[in-house]
Amino acid sequence: RASPGLTAPFAPHALQVPPCWIRPLEVGQSHVVGEEVTVTLLDANHCPGSVMFLFEGAFGTILYTGDFRYTRSMQGEPALRGRHIDRLYLDNTHCHPQRALPSRHCATRQAAHIIRSHPQHHVIIGVYSLGKEALLVDLAVEFGTWVVVSPWRLEQMRLLELPDVFTSEEGAGWIRAVDVAEIRSDALISWNKLHPTIAILPTGRPVKVTHPNIHTIPYSDHSSFSELCEFVKWLKPCSVIPIVKGTMCQVYFQKYLSSAPQALPDFAMPKPVRDSPQQQRKRKGQEPVWPLRRAMQRSVPQGVVYESPEENQESKDVEALQQNCCKSEVPKGGCACDTGKEAGEEEPSGEQAGAAASTVSQAPAPEEHFLTGFAEQYLLTPLNALKQNSLQKFDKLVEDFLMGEAS
Repeated sequence: RASPGLTAPFAPHALQVPPCWIRPLEVGQSHVVGEEVTVTLLDANHCPGSVMFLFEGAFGTILYTGDFRYTRSMQGEPALRGRHIDRLYLDNTHCHPQRALPSRHCATRQAAHIIRSHPQHHVIIGVYSLGKEALLVDLAVEFGTWVVVSPWRLEQMRLLELPDVFTSEEGAGWIRAVDVAEIRSDALISWNKLHPTIAILPTGRPVKVTHPNIHTIPYSDHSSFSELCEFVKWLKPCSVIPIVKGTMCQVYFQKYLSSAPQALPDFAMPKPVRDSPQQQRKRKGQEPVWPLRRAMQRSVPQGVVYESPEENQESKDVEALQQNCCKSEVPKGGCACDTGKEAGEEEPSGEQAGAAASTVSQAPAPEEHFLTGFAEQYLLTPLNALKQNSLQKFDKLVEDFLMGEAS
């Protein structure tokens, strides 16, 4: 079965994910995410450590298979037995009536037959970075030989806790596993100059063979069409959503779907909990009021505005933003923010500027500082100036600013 002990140490090694972001979850157990969502991990019978996700919450019940290979043993899974499924996200890699695939056991027998038909040949097997490990182990055990892999793949096999049939020592075994991209006609020619060699491509997809010594076997870690039909027929979900985009497979499962009403997704945002008066006083004493934050909260448009709101609302928002910005601590001589005056507008008189400075001097200095650099320049820009900047121009400004910071 899949185990968090397999993929938890594998993720930092293969994907360079920092361990602090990894939280192993036990397979077959239900885990609460947040306060209202439950997720259960189920063995996906794909590559080592692969799982399906069963989500339950106000949105209904969702089963996300990911890459998986269905077997009838899944019908004995307690988390799925008798469970109503609203939406089934299905691995539809081979969802076509013409994609008839044998079981992985039968495909392994075909590979063994090809190897026996070439008793004097070395064998090269093309695999992806992850997957087909069971095939390699079965062939190594059956023919009593080591499977030679690269040092990086050998470390990966040890992290996945696979049987000790792999080595990185050249010449220790006559079966070698390489990346599938290395199975090419020119590579076969080079290998055969050193020793008679055949190559095996285990895949369920159609492949164009470019050399007579390249043999394909229908070995796949994805469900066949008949297996998908059996899985959906047994599960009886309300709807099927294909994972692989660009292909429509729902028509094949329409007759197997449940007629029970489907739960609709609940995307309503929870209402904020109002603090008690004591908590409000405590929070006010700890968190200073940030004029910029207050100004942004008061303005109706949030974030970047590319479409102008109504004229009256725009003028009010710009005025509120400018007034609140100017209430912060500023250097002598005037307001630190750009007032964004249009041509023809008069500058404030000396008395008005003095009055504004007097008002600022009486206000307590905020404990938090404004954002610096590009963020400050952008946040303090009036909305009528933001309208003139297209998305492309904004991206260019960000790029130029970051380049300047780097230099």
